This record gives sequence, C-alpha cells and structure tokens, in this order.
Amino acid sequence: MFSRRAWVAIFLALPLGCQAKAPPPLRVAAAADLAHAFDEIQAAFAAKTPGPLTLTVGASGLLAKQITEGAPFDLFLAANSGYVEQVVRASACDGSTVHVYARGRLVVWTKRAEGAPQTLAALAEPRFEHIAIANPEHAPYGAAARDALNRAKVWSQVASRVVYGENVQQALELAKTGNADAAIVGLSLALAQPSGSWAAVDEALYAPIDQSLVVCKHGENPAAARRLAEFLSSPAGRTILRKYGFLLPGEAVAKVP
Repeated sequence: MFSRRAWVAIFLALPLGCQAKAPPPLRVAAAADLAHAFDEIQAAFAAKTPGPLTLTVGASGLLAKQITEGAPFDLFLAANSGYVEQVVRASACDGSTVHVYARGRLVVWTKRAEGAPQTLAALAEPRFEHIAIANPEHAPYGAAARDALNRAKVWSQVASRVVYGENVQQALELAKTGNADAAIVGLSLALAQPSGSWAAVDEALYAPIDQSLVVCKHGENPAAARRLAEFLSSPAGRTILRKYGFLLPGEAVAKVP
C-alpha cells in the first residue's frame, strides 16, 4: 500500500501535459485609428470574457500583408473594407465573418494657438510649413486625406510640404511633437487628445472610410475572436465606438462628441 509520501512523489512525476492548459491569447491586429478606443473596448470585453489578449496596432495595409504571410492573428480590425477583402482572397481569413463595424471620419488637428483651420484650403497658407498625413500607400486614412486635398484643389499647393507617418497615429505624433504644423487624421484620435484643436473635414471630399473586421485562420483562438467581433456590435461596444466619433452601422448621422 502506498504511503502519502509515495503518492506525492507520483503526482509530482506526472507530465505537465496532465495539468490544465491555459487558453492561447486572443491576438488582434487593429488599425491605428483604434489605438485609444481599444483601451476601453478591451477593458469592457475582458469584464465579460476574461482571458489574455494581445493587440498589434498599425497601418491596415501593413497588417494585411503580415496576415497573408501567415502572421498568427485571430481578428483583423481594418480601417477599410479593401484590405479585409485582400486577406479573404488570400485564404488567410474567413470570409463568412466579414462585416463593417464602423465608419471613420477625417479631421485636421493642430496644437497651434490659433486653432485648427476650418477648411482644407487654409492649409495652403504659408503658416502651415509641414502637413502630416498617414502614408497613403498602405494607410486608409492617408489615402482619404490625399483624396480630400485633391478634391479641395489644394494638393498641388501643399504636396511638397506633406510629411508622412507610417500610420495615422504616427501622423498625429508628427504634429504633436512640432514636426508638422497640422495633421489630417481620424476623429477617434483627435478626441483622445488632452490638448490641441481640430476641425472636421467635409465628408463630401473623400470616399467613406468604412471599417471592416474579419476572423483569421492562422490564429489559435478563433472562438474568442468571434466573441470580440460580436461584442463590437453589441450595445456596449457601439457605445464605446460612438464615444470616439465613429459612425455606426444603421446610423445615418452621428453627432460629433
């Protein structure tokens, strides 16, 4: 008959595989305009669905490239629908899970004492020596900013003064640090700033920035990804997105906070 000491020895000798395995983290790739909003999204989601979550923020085009090359993300929150379609075509994500979760809006942000210009045409004035936007080659907000400047007929006047951030958050940083006099960025980022001022860009000057999400195939926790996607469409998720100035599916008009 085994003694208590013998049973303890046998238990300690059991392989680690017999112990409960911790769930893999939910890995989320998110557009840079969600940088501040996601802090609240994550906290509210964790209160309902505890578990580890890791967030990677960046330009949607660069994140899409990583996903198509096999990066182990579970959920992709892009700043437009085009990059989501790209990862679905590459068979890296599940096309049946695609849906629009929000529409973003452009603003001009500055920390200058005189405040933000009320029109894009004002950016042609000499006082705006450098104007920051996200790189339009892979950042939807950068493409929208360039489009707006073109439609406002000021691109030819300001093109030589435009400086580029890798994503929309970095474009804002250029203006915050004084390396640009103004930045054309997402409203969601401008609302999170404790100082500075901003003015909305006429939405007729750029194509709608419809932001889509999709559950991806290379991650280890697609079930949690689906739960987070559902949370963003829930009343709690929509309240947070609305707080950061996003127009939500089913809403024709949203008052700017």
